[in-house]
Amino acid sequence: MKVCVIGTGYVGLVAGACFADVGNHVICVDISEEKIDALQRGQIPIYEPGLEDIVRRNSAAGRLTFSTDVPQGIKESEIIFIAVGTPPGEDGSADLQYVESVARTIGDHMDGYRVVVDKSTVPVGTADIVRSIIQERTEHPFSVVSNPEFLKEGAAVQDFLKPDRVIIGTDDARAKAKMERLYAPFQRTNNRIIYMDVRSAEMTKYAANAMLATRISFMNEISKLCDAVGANVDLVRRGIGSDPRIGKHFLFPGVGFGGSCFPKDLRALIRTGDENDVPMSILRAVVDANERQKMRMVEQITQVYGEDLTGRHFAVWGLAFKPETDDMREAPSVVIINALLERGATVAAHDPVAMQTAQVELGDRITYVDDQYKVAQDADALLLITEWAQYRAPRYEILQNNLKTPVIFDGRNLYATETLQELGFSHYSIGRPSHVA
Repeated sequence: MKVCVIGTGYVGLVAGACFADVGNHVICVDISEEKIDALQRGQIPIYEPGLEDIVRRNSAAGRLTFSTDVPQGIKESEIIFIAVGTPPGEDGSADLQYVESVARTIGDHMDGYRVVVDKSTVPVGTADIVRSIIQERTEHPFSVVSNPEFLKEGAAVQDFLKPDRVIIGTDDARAKAKMERLYAPFQRTNNRIIYMDVRSAEMTKYAANAMLATRISFMNEISKLCDAVGANVDLVRRGIGSDPRIGKHFLFPGVGFGGSCFPKDLRALIRTGDENDVPMSILRAVVDANERQKMRMVEQITQVYGEDLTGRHFAVWGLAFKPETDDMREAPSVVIINALLERGATVAAHDPVAMQTAQVELGDRITYVDDQYKVAQDADALLLITEWAQYRAPRYEILQNNLKTPVIFDGRNLYATETLQELGFSHYSIGRPSHVA
């Protein structure tokens, strides 16, 4: 099939590359000449495991092309995906100016029947807006479909190629047939396509992210209570996770969630509730709990060293908001590091891939070290913020030699307190009894 993806950000680039990988002819278009020039040279603007290989393979085969000629992409394709950004406005609502601009361009340049697919995360009712804009600018027939993405950063390529579900919102038989054909190669072992009306599809994306974020904030609240009453959140997590009605996923406490999806989507859903006189009280509490949780490690540090951290030096493992990505958007590390700097501390940090993007957020106010052990040199403590795989089984003897004092603040509960106790470390984690050497 001939597919056009408008927008070469995270969602658009992954979708375009994966559609091409199963044999479709895909043109990814963007108004940014700089971005398109880089993609044409084989330079991938984001870090995502497997994405570079799939882009280069399909570009070399001629199935995947990149262009700034949006009208041409529209004319050459039968299915057009809108995958542009929907940044949050000051009131938390999703800013649809880019989606609306694309809709106008589609209406101006389509020359026959097209399926227009909202792939960006958009509020309920956006498909109606897109449909209205296109109708005003063309006499050609078209269908508007909602097909939200459910990609996890760090596993996006595999999520797309082997989806656990594909949501398609449409009440148009012609559009349904084209979308079914497009997604058929991804359904060989099991048909995971779920059809529904457009508005339900739009809501499903927000509701899914809101539920996952709620589980995280719930467990973070439970971890605080565990600290207060002397319980162990690891045991509590295992206990409640064994209940099949609850399940074991998204029950790990930590230093809060970040990224481009959960915070933005929660605020947008809260705003939608406000606009429809339906207060989203639980989701407001989820957002508030998450903001407090990002300061949890700072509270632990100041309990040990006092509010004035002048002269203290801390080493950080992990800057990205989660492993296997270089995404720093709303990363807990930024909140934690800024709070330490405001209290007079100095910070050195290591991250396997996110140090370059971290410099956009943190600048030269901290030191970036390429070696995960050298970053701990002469530090008063090591702060584990992002649970990259290479941090899971560290060489403790090197840390002991490099750290000024053997202290670890474990923001992801990676390490066994008993092991660190035997090695002479002081260990502070989330919702588990601490050990002070």
